[in-house]
Amino acid sequence: MSVLIVQLPVPPSGNSSNASADYHYVQTRDGLVPEAHGTASAATLPSAGLAADVVAVLPFQAISWHTVDLPKGALSGGQTRLRAVLDGLLEDRLLDEPSNLHLAISPHAQAGQPLWVVACAKAWLKAAIAPLEAAGRPVSRIVPEFTPSEGVDPVMPTLHALGDSTQAWLVRSNTQGVLALPLQAAAVQALANDASWQQASFFAEPAAVASAEAIVGRQPQVQQATQRWVQSSQTAWDFAQFDLANSGRQRSAKKLGDAWRKLVHAPQWRPARWGVMGFILIQVLGLNAWAWKEKAELSAQRTEIHKVLTQTFPQVKLVVDAPVQMARELAQLRQSAGASSGQDLEPLLSAMGLAVPANQTASLASLKSLDYADGELRIKGLPDDITAALRTRLEPQAYLVRAEGDAVLLKTANRP
Repeated sequence: MSVLIVQLPVPPSGNSSNASADYHYVQTRDGLVPEAHGTASAATLPSAGLAADVVAVLPFQAISWHTVDLPKGALSGGQTRLRAVLDGLLEDRLLDEPSNLHLAISPHAQAGQPLWVVACAKAWLKAAIAPLEAAGRPVSRIVPEFTPSEGVDPVMPTLHALGDSTQAWLVRSNTQGVLALPLQAAAVQALANDASWQQASFFAEPAAVASAEAIVGRQPQVQQATQRWVQSSQTAWDFAQFDLANSGRQRSAKKLGDAWRKLVHAPQWRPARWGVMGFILIQVLGLNAWAWKEKAELSAQRTEIHKVLTQTFPQVKLVVDAPVQMARELAQLRQSAGASSGQDLEPLLSAMGLAVPANQTASLASLKSLDYADGELRIKGLPDDITAALRTRLEPQAYLVRAEGDAVLLKTANRP
């Protein structure tokens, strides 16, 4: 499944509800390696297609990070109650009214433990997503450009130098959160108290490599913005919560889609994919070989039956149904020799007489008629209990007993 990753435009200062008309984007067929990229309006973005996942990336300038301790029961009381609890916990720390902000909590949130909450301008976020929805590119996930390192054990921070000579940023992300500072000497002084920052992984966009190396004093690893956005899309975070949340069915479908995409494209699943493909190939080949063998055996049996029929009865020139034709020829031989067959009247009457219970033979005197034609005996006036007795005793002997209107049909079972 292909993925279209779109970076939402940075909110303009002074009016956070307006969004730029252009979006940076990158396409990837496996969700891991960036391919086509560029800048386009919502209407001219590459078509997502039915099988594509559209991921919106929130720029770090648009969001703020906060930690809270949720009281017990907050996560099980529904979205409305959870949002009210978050508003109360964050009210004194937010720079705007909580009703004007969109909030999202960590995907690994647990009551009674500190968790991350992210906030951004609700009007801006909806205004940035709306053109994508209108252009037929509905967003399935909303992820942050950077996320704090989560976990109890200390994690080495990660540094990213972004931008160009006109405006550059140094972004640090670790267990303490996400910190963005202008790429200046003062930024290094602000990080001096963190003893681990010198060992941090250090990345820089091509336009910021020179200034980042001069200010930080280390050579960074070059990383394109498109590579960073693809990495951002791999996070478990999803800002589509509360009033932006999808329905339960959509969330389930999205989780299944994400799992399927990872199974199909993720490198760590490549051995499993080859194993499944090999298993399916073996099964297909095995079924085809078995079907071919069965077909060959059936054809050989038919050929042998045809051969027996034509050798035994040379007058048969055209073989249509060998068993039926052989039975017919045998009946004709018995008839010409004066011998009776199981389909003649006498054997049928004998079989019927032997099958009638001894204490019910007197009932045969009330029979209305016996009609015999072409190997079939039709009996009228036969009581139901005797009919049941005939069926019970004769059908195991290769006879057919069947009611037809007011008569009972008796014939050999192998007769068509």
